[in-house]
Amino acid sequence: VQLQASGGGLVQAGGSLRLSCTASGRTFSSYATAWFRQAPGKEREFVADISSRGGTTYYAESVRGRFTISRDNARSTLYLQMNNLKPEDTAVYYCAARGGLRAGVAAGYDYWGQGTLVTVSS
Repeated sequence: VQLQASGGGLVQAGGSLRLSCTASGRTFSSYATAWFRQAPGKEREFVADISSRGGTTYYAESVRGRFTISRDNARSTLYLQMNNLKPEDTAVYYCAARGGLRAGVAAGYDYWGQGTLVTVSS
């Protein structure tokens, strides 16, 4: 499956952004999907994961209560609604898809999008 992330940009602290990730190729609804992020000079870190049908979600502690992951299988699209953004949320955000059960670690994901940059100013 091919993934294309979009929706990044520059926002002030306390603001909101919604990221989208559009899938093509293999059946999107067959895969659980997730968002990761990578800040400059840091390793890629897990943000949120959602099951293939959207019934189960899983968040990193640093974003729980501020970010919401969702998906629309009819549109083959994954979303990340980000509210109350903080400067430490600045990173390149990547969407990813997994066919297996290993969620929350980068090695568990089989397909990756190209990333979209989110910059939060203080």
